[in-house]
This record gives sequence, structure tokens and C-alpha cells, in this order.
Amino acid sequence: MFFGHFGVGFGAKTLRPRVSLGTLFLAAQLADLVWPTLLLLGIERVRIVPHFTATNAFDFEYYPFTHSLVGELVAGLLLGLAYWLLRRNRRDALLVGLLVPSHWLLDLVVHTPDLPLYPGPSPLFGFGLWNQFALTQVIEFALLSAGLWLYVRRTRARNGAGRYGLLGLVAFLVLIHVGGLFSPPPTSVAALGWSGQLFWVTVLLAYWVDRNREVSGLSGSDTLRAPAPAVS
Repeated sequence: MFFGHFGVGFGAKTLRPRVSLGTLFLAAQLADLVWPTLLLLGIERVRIVPHFTATNAFDFEYYPFTHSLVGELVAGLLLGLAYWLLRRNRRDALLVGLLVPSHWLLDLVVHTPDLPLYPGPSPLFGFGLWNQFALTQVIEFALLSAGLWLYVRRTRARNGAGRYGLLGLVAFLVLIHVGGLFSPPPTSVAALGWSGQLFWVTVLLAYWVDRNREVSGLSGSDTLRAPAPAVS
């Protein structure tokens, strides 16, 4: 799953509009943001097997820290706590924390049975939708489109950066996704790990875009709690 996680991040803005889109992306994609670094460190493992599924060439051998359900629940607890310590808003922190394990639930739909429940010997889960290329893309684009539609309805551009920056962010996501589908597999796990650092750019772009957009339709109580829009 790729677009789906970003779609959830976009859509979550409607629930707690004072949380920056960058923070929502960070939470929804935390597993995939940390995973490439753990690959480079040799802590988690993947095999590159051309045509392993109809959608990608990755046999995820061992990634219990970033992609187990318990691992993501713990990561969500820590990220939510960090957000609460920084912003002192319990509801915003709760949403940030819950977005982290949402990653496991979405991955469950597309992965082959390789998602553990917890680190250590664990049952593995996955419904295997990656073996249905066309259906996978329909779901991916549908989730991104739905989330983006909700985000655009909830926010409006303050300037050209907010308007065209959002278009650029979406185009960047599409470029990564389509490039991953139709490019040859990475030549090595190290190449995959280094290229995976590109995901951090999406988070930085999301922070920048959100700072140049403003939330529409805030209630008075929301305004009093957080008078500075889209910078949290």
C-alpha cells in the first residue's frame, strides 16, 4: 500500500484540522519512513525477487519492528505522547497516535501473508491483493482521491504556494508510485534503503503545503484552542 496511507493522512485533516498535514503524513507512513533505515542497518530484511507479486518484487522476510501490529501500536503510543507533550491537545495527540497502526490495517489488505502481529515468532497475515495488479491500483487511487477531496474541502489556499504546492505534492506522489510500478527492481537492498529515504521529502512537502493553506469552517472553540492554523 502506498497511496492509501497518504489518502488517510489527507482525510484525517477533516477530523482534527489543527494538526499539520505533515504530521498526519508522518504518522500514517511512519512504518515506511523508518523501515529503509532499518534495512540499511541490517536490523530488518527483505529479498528482491522479480515478479514476486504482480505489483512489486519484494519478499518481506523480517520487519517486526516497523510492520508488526504491536510494533506499530507502540510507535503510535510514543508518537502520540510526543505530540501531546509538544502541543498539549489530547484529541489531536490521539488521532496522531492512531494513524500509526492504521498503516498495518491498510497493508493487511495488499500484502502477502508476511505481516506479523508482534516481534518474535508470530503468525503472519496478509490478504494478498498485490497479486491483483489492476484491483490494487483502483483501491490505491480511490483512497488517495477520497482523502485529497476531503482535504481540499476542509482547507483553502492562502497563496500560490498553497495552491500549486498541493498540486506539486500530489504529482510527486504519483511519480513515486508509477515509477515504482514500471521501473526495474532495485539492484540491491542497499539501493532500496537509500531510495526509500525519499519518503521523508513527502512529509517535508506536506508541512510546507499546509502552512500555505488555511482551514475553513472552524468553530469558535477550535479557534480559541489553536489560533494559528496549520502549523501544529
